[in-house]
Amino acid sequence: MHAICARTGELSLVELPDPSPAAGEVQITVAAAGVNRADLLQRTGHYPPPPGASDILGLEVSGIITALGPGVPDWQVGDEVCALLAGGGYATQVTVPAGQLLPVPRGVDLISASALPEVACTAWSNLVEVARLRAGESVLVVGGSGGIGSHAIQLAAALGARVVTTAGGPERVQRCLDLGADVALDHRALAGRELACAVKEASGGGVDVILDVLGAGSLATHLASLATGGRLVVIGMQQGRHGEIDLGRLLAKRASIHGTTLRSRSAQDKAEIVAAVQSHVWPLIEQEQVRPVVHAVLPLRDAGRAHELLDSGAVFGKVLLQV
Repeated sequence: MHAICARTGELSLVELPDPSPAAGEVQITVAAAGVNRADLLQRTGHYPPPPGASDILGLEVSGIITALGPGVPDWQVGDEVCALLAGGGYATQVTVPAGQLLPVPRGVDLISASALPEVACTAWSNLVEVARLRAGESVLVVGGSGGIGSHAIQLAAALGARVVTTAGGPERVQRCLDLGADVALDHRALAGRELACAVKEASGGGVDVILDVLGAGSLATHLASLATGGRLVVIGMQQGRHGEIDLGRLLAKRASIHGTTLRSRSAQDKAEIVAAVQSHVWPLIEQEQVRPVVHAVLPLRDAGRAHELLDSGAVFGKVLLQV
């Protein structure tokens, strides 16, 4: 097979032996792979793969099953699937535990399906399973123009929540509104206390849930934006990993802060999340209440250019690599 490997920060296309599925795994001939910020971090040595995972970049793919390992009763060779990975997606072949497979949703083409596993599993597990978001509550999706953000806006709206989001610039703000956000705020015009005040005004006093990709640099703003009993879920550290919070404000609001990751979870945990996504999110996709948001599709050999594009801040939604 061919794969993209990161060596001293540079990406190169190399030839490697084809992987063989072990017990409980399937082999996929890859059609496309999603590009995620975690890939950029891994490339620069800041996000190593968990023990036992492939060191090839790539956390999600779509493709066709070409081989089954022992003990895989529910899938067949030839099935069109997408999959959540711990690594290995930037390749022409990949093996994955069967519990991390999803059928390609009806109405979604095989290439676009590669944009779904990581964002769908991240948004569902954090908004619903961690933050317990319910219909009628309000949620702030930080960075609504990103891959996770553009999916989370649609999911939260479909679940009946009032959605507030942030994006940079009028055009991106409007696109977030088009995805279903009730209020979209331009973070280039608002920051700190002003942003918190705008969020509180948009939500009638504070949001019940915040899905945050920024981390340390926005802790104070987000704590100020929460309603009483609010839940802040931190899933990224784009603004740093060390910060201070006002514990008095946290206690007075009876609020909570959660930090989660997806990649390092056990195969069993991932299988449970994938099963929940198939049960609850896939019907929303097939009903066109939630759709993949794809900014660009580049050839696998242009992975370096895809990383530059994602890092530029110009992307709305996902960048994909087509094999």
